[in-house]
Amino acid sequence: QVQLMESGGGSVQAGGSLKLSCATSGETYRLNCMAWFRQAPGKEREWVAAYYFVDRSTAYADSVKDRFTISQDRGKVTVYLQMNRLKPEDTAMYSCAASYVGCSNDYRLRYNHWGQGTQVTVSS
Repeated sequence: QVQLMESGGGSVQAGGSLKLSCATSGETYRLNCMAWFRQAPGKEREWVAAYYFVDRSTAYADSVKDRFTISQDRGKVTVYLQMNRLKPEDTAMYSCAASYVGCSNDYRLRYNHWGQGTQVTVSS
């Protein structure tokens, strides 16, 4: 089993930055990749970014490309999401997810483990 725990959320003004963390524990050696998703009230869960452990490659949704950066702490299986130039439309509950087989941009596919989420609120 793998456990995920997010941290780093909070409130910030538009244009500001936040860095989210997703700490892991358990049988992390089996993981292929991790991803961040977000869900705003009344909206469907949206894929934000993914990180692949085998080659450290990354992928981003168009809405966050060039503003957000996903990365890993080399010493441990912790994945970060650095969020810069935040906009009010980035306001959402952010959750990390882990997959043994590959990351999809559909939250219903391939993910084996989820964290509880951390709230990000961006005011204008």
